[in-house]
Amino acid sequence: MDGGNRSHVEPAAEPMTSADPVVTDRILTVPNLLSLLRLIGVPVFAYLLLGPEADGWALAVLMLSGFTDWADGKLARLLNQMSTLGGLLDPLVDRLYVVTTLLAFAIRGMIPWWVAAVLIGRDAILAASLYVYRRRGLPPPSVMYLGKAATFALMFALPLVLAAQGDWAIAPAAHAFGYALLVWGTALYVWTGLLYLLAARNIARAVPVLEDSGRRADSP
Repeated sequence: MDGGNRSHVEPAAEPMTSADPVVTDRILTVPNLLSLLRLIGVPVFAYLLLGPEADGWALAVLMLSGFTDWADGKLARLLNQMSTLGGLLDPLVDRLYVVTTLLAFAIRGMIPWWVAAVLIGRDAILAASLYVYRRRGLPPPSVMYLGKAATFALMFALPLVLAAQGDWAIAPAAHAFGYALLVWGTALYVWTGLLYLLAARNIARAVPVLEDSGRRADSP
């Protein structure tokens, strides 16, 4: 009987493993420093594009941002430095780069204004739709793989569109692939946006609003 009891208790008492990262309130971490570096790069990138129009340097900053974006996520897991600040700062910097890039490209005439308006407007509308979930004490919807594919296409498209502006051998290929990915990425981005809005509508119809929407869902 004792042996049987231990066989049930011991698995439940196992400590958290490396597969279950701990999110802390630490501020000074390597991933957060990389995110801060990326944040500083946003106005630098905008100046290079719209001031001296130094497209080569602007492309270098954009590529460095993409590398550090990949690196801070890897390092956060490798060094067990997942933090609340990092969870907020990393997506914020991503959005700032996307919005800044789209606006600067539209100002320079690299992309049509309507493309920038559609992509930025899609994110603004979805951000507003999160109110539906908050009023019901629900977490935000899970990220769709199709949405990740759309973001992936756009993240490759924007540097290629910028590279297409230079007088180097890769410019023709960058132009072809960059604008093709921009078209596909924009179409997928809009489509997934509609899917997210449909999910929010279904939640609004199926789940009642909390009596006091300002309280947490688990409040007594």
